Amino acid sequence: MVLYVLIAAITIVLACHVQTVTKAHGEILMGYTTRQRALNALCLVSVFMILTTLAALRHEVGNDYGTYVVTCHEIFQRGYVVTEPGFNLVVRILYTLSGKEDYLLMFGVFGAAIVAVFLKVIKDQSDSFAWGFFIFMTFGLYYKSFNTVRYYFALAIATFALRYLVDINWQGIIKFFVLILFAATFHKSVLVVIPMYLLARVQWKRWAIVLLAVFAVVVGLFNKQIMDIALKLYPSYRNTVYIEEVHTVVEYAAPIAGCIFVLVICLICYEDAIKNRIDNRMYFNMNIMGTALYLSCYWLPLVTRFSYYLTTAQMLLLPNIICSIKDPKKKKRVTAAVIIFCVLYFLYFLREADKMGVRVLPYKSWLFYDHRWLNQTDTF
Repeated sequence: MVLYVLIAAITIVLACHVQTVTKAHGEILMGYTTRQRALNALCLVSVFMILTTLAALRHEVGNDYGTYVVTCHEIFQRGYVVTEPGFNLVVRILYTLSGKEDYLLMFGVFGAAIVAVFLKVIKDQSDSFAWGFFIFMTFGLYYKSFNTVRYYFALAIATFALRYLVDINWQGIIKFFVLILFAATFHKSVLVVIPMYLLARVQWKRWAIVLLAVFAVVVGLFNKQIMDIALKLYPSYRNTVYIEEVHTVVEYAAPIAGCIFVLVICLICYEDAIKNRIDNRMYFNMNIMGTALYLSCYWLPLVTRFSYYLTTAQMLLLPNIICSIKDPKKKKRVTAAVIIFCVLYFLYFLREADKMGVRVLPYKSWLFYDHRWLNQTDTF
C-alpha cells in the first residue's frame, strides 16, 4: 500500500509540471516556450517510465494473473482459447521473438501500451493534464489495469476514440469505428460503446432522462434475460462461481458514489462548463448512463465491464469543469471538494485492493522472486 501511495504522489507531482494553455472553445495548446516544452516532455516521459516499470515488474498481481499465464500458454501451443484474435496474435509474436513462453514480457508490453494510451488521452482531451492525471491515479484506474490487461487496453482505446465524436464529420466517424473494431480484437465487450457513446453524443431533452429511468427499471425486471445475453458475450463465465454469487448494490458503493459526486459537480457548474461544450455534455450524459447502469444492473457480475466504458471519462470531465469555472470563489470550493473526494476515494480503493475481484495488493515483483522456490516470494 505504501508503494502505491508513493508512486501516486511522485507521478502526480511530475504531472503538475506539465502545463497546458486552454483557449476559449476548449482548444488545448501546449506551452510555447522551448524550456516549457522540454519540461513537459521530461515529466511525461518520467511518468510513463515509472508507471510502465511498476506494471512490468509485477508478479502474481491481479486476480487473473495466473489465468493469463495459462491462456498465453494455450495460445502459443495452438490450443483452444476464448480470447480474441488480436490478443492471440500479439502473444504469439512476443513468445516467438523471445524464444520462450515469456508471460512477463506480455504483461510488460500491455502495461506500457495501456499507460501510453491513457497518458495520450489525458494530454490531448483534458483541459488540464495535471487534474486529469490526478483523477486517473486517485480513482484507481491505473492500479485496476493490473487486472484484465485485454480489457483495459480496449478501455483505453475506447476513451481515446471519444475525440472523434466531439466534432462529428465522416472522417471522424470512420476513425471512431475503426478504433472500436480494432479494440474489439482484444476485448469484444468494447462493441457496446458504439450505441452508448453515440447516444451520449446526442443532446438530450428532459424526456430522455425519464426514458432512461424507465429503461433502467425494465432492465432490472428482466434480469434473467439480460444475464443470458451477457453469458453469450462471455461464454467462459457460464457455470462458474461468478454466476452463482449473489451481488448487492453495496458492492458498488464506491463507483456509485463517484458517479453521484460527479453528477452533483456537473449540476452546480452546468452553466459554466456543460451547457455550451459538446465534449463535456457528452461526458455528462455518459456519467448519467453509468449511474443508471450501476443502480439497475448491480446483480450482473459483469456490470463493471460495461460501466467503466461510461465512467472513465470522469477523468476528462472533472478537469474540464474546474478549468471552465469563472467565479474564483466557486472554483476554489469545487477544487477543494474534488481533492477531498478523490483522496478519500483513493484511500478506500487501497483498503479494498486486496479483496477478491481486485487483488492488486500485496504488490510482488519478479525481481525479488526466487524461481527455485515456487511458494516463496518477496514483496515490497
